[in-house]
Amino acid sequence: MNHNQILRIGRTLPLLMLAAACANVPLADSQQDAEAKRFVQPGQDSGALYVYRSGLMGVARPIDVSIAGGVNAELASNTYLRLEGPPGPVDLSCRIGDQQGGQQVTIDAGRTRYVEVSMKVGMLMPGCEIREVSPDQGQAAVRGSRRVNSRGQ
Repeated sequence: MNHNQILRIGRTLPLLMLAAACANVPLADSQQDAEAKRFVQPGQDSGALYVYRSGLMGVARPIDVSIAGGVNAELASNTYLRLEGPPGPVDLSCRIGDQQGGQQVTIDAGRTRYVEVSMKVGMLMPGCEIREVSPDQGQAAVRGSRRVNSRGQ
């Protein structure tokens, strides 16, 4: 093996390791992804909620997200889900291992809300947090992400 081959392997190996370490979550098909990225407002009898995860922190580990009513999903880095339902308060929770976080978001009729789920550094283990963001910030993050399939919707 010559010097150039060793350098080529040395440059390629970290990329392959990073790709293998990325969390594997069930993605929606490209048509569902494109439809959600149109950001169509829901009808007057329902509201919409986008839950997304962006960034590279904890790229190898998905965050489990649960929405009251039985909807669950795993969010890897740069993924999102879109839900529609009746207006009112929605309880969201996230979990990484034994650590969890949560927040309640009120969904208004005919409106869309955006929520970011992120990994946070803990003293012993990573945790997660949920926070509502502006429509501009939420839509920008969703445009750079892929839609996941949720369970229980």
